[in-house]
Amino acid sequence: MREFGINPDDAETFVFVSEGNALTKSDAALALANHLRGGWRILRIFRFLPRSFRDWGYGILARNRYRWFGRYDTCMVPSPEFRDRFITD
Repeated sequence: MREFGINPDDAETFVFVSEGNALTKSDAALALANHLRGGWRILRIFRFLPRSFRDWGYGILARNRYRWFGRYDTCMVPSPEFRDRFITD
């Protein structure tokens, strides 16, 4: 993150690094959706909206995500059949 001028101790948004570029907010979410399987790719249609409008909607979703989707006390440990969906080093 430092390479892209983002303080990792004070990150306020989702950052997605793709092809040497650091993307944030709605740009990051849409780039990530492009790499997911299934119906998530449909989110790419939003890239045609102005960034200011997309980021506004992203902000609403980000502020309310725990209220709408819930929050967990622990991180999910993927089962063996889902481990291939995760990047490991």
